[in-house]
Amino acid sequence: MSNSKTGGIELDEEPRATVVRLWGEIDVALRDEASAAMASALQRNLPVVIDTREVSFIDSTGIAFLVQFYNIGSAEGLAVSIPNAPERVTSVLELLGLAEFFGLEPAAGSHDGCADGEPALAV
Repeated sequence: MSNSKTGGIELDEEPRATVVRLWGEIDVALRDEASAAMASALQRNLPVVIDTREVSFIDSTGIAFLVQFYNIGSAEGLAVSIPNAPERVTSVLELLGLAEFFGLEPAAGSHDGCADGEPALAV
């Protein structure tokens, strides 16, 4: 399955945290990658930082991945954060009432939708 990928999930094992980098389109096509990243990250027993700065699109499967990461991380006593998330991610999490779980600050003008004119979530 190494055809032209439009998105991906990578794990960086840093000394004080596990960084999970998401890029491109985060959707159902990445389900196996998401599961593997989650398992590896949680095995390290360190805080998890989810880097979504390069996400261009996220659907309900991608949001479910973020929520599942938070739920399992919390159950294991691990902090899970999404620093510097783009508005296409924060607006969806805010809409669903989930932004505070990830320590996200409400975006200025977030009630107006995405600043870049793209839909925030495709279901």
